[in-house]
Amino acid sequence: MMSTAGANNGSGPCGACKFLRRKCVKGCIFAPYFDPDQGTAHFAAVHKVFGASNASKLLLRIPTHKRLDAVVTLCYEALTRVRDPVYGCVGHIFTLQQQVMNLQAELAYIQAHLSTLRCLPSPQPPPLCAQSHSLMSLSSSSEVPSFSKLASNSNISMHFDQLQLQPQQASTESTGFYNPSEHGIDNEDLHELARAFASRCLPGVRFRPPNSP
Repeated sequence: MMSTAGANNGSGPCGACKFLRRKCVKGCIFAPYFDPDQGTAHFAAVHKVFGASNASKLLLRIPTHKRLDAVVTLCYEALTRVRDPVYGCVGHIFTLQQQVMNLQAELAYIQAHLSTLRCLPSPQPPPLCAQSHSLMSLSSSSEVPSFSKLASNSNISMHFDQLQLQPQQASTESTGFYNPSEHGIDNEDLHELARAFASRCLPGVRFRPPNSP
C-alpha cells in the first residue's frame, strides 16, 4: 500500500490519483503512501468512508513524521467499516479488549496460585528413628501373641489337665479292693454267681466244685 514513488520520479500516478483518474502532480499528498498496485483498493475504501478531500486535509494538518501512522489508521478503519458497516472497527477493538481482559485474569490467577505454592512449607521426611520404631512395633505386634490369647490358652490347658486327671481318679476308684464280706455276700454265693455268669458267656465249660479234689 505504501510507496514513496509518485509523479515526481516518473513512475506513473499514485494509487489515489489512479483511482480518482487524475494526473499525479508534484508534491501529491497521497503519493508517498499509496502505490499504483495495491494502493488503489485501499484508497477506494478511504474515499468511500472518509472522502478524498477530508483525507487530504487531515494529512496536511499532521506533521510529516506522523503521516504514515495516520494513513495506516485511515486504511484500517475504512476497510473494517466496509466489511462491517454497523460496528466497523469498534467490534474488532471490543474483541481484542475481551481477549486482553481474559489474558489478564488468567495471568492474575496463575500469579496468585504461584504465590500460594511459595507460601506452603516444603514437606519434610519423617526422622529415621521414628521409622525404625514403627517397624519394630509392627513386627512385635505381629509375632508376639497378646495377653488375652495367653490367658485363654492357659485356661484351656487347665481344663485339659482336669480332664486327664478325672479318668485316672475314676480308674483308681474302680480298681480299689472289693470286699464281698462288707456287703453280706459269702464265698459260696459268690462262686455260684461266677459259675452262672461263665456258663452263659462260655457254653461247654464246666467248673469243679470248690471242695472237689
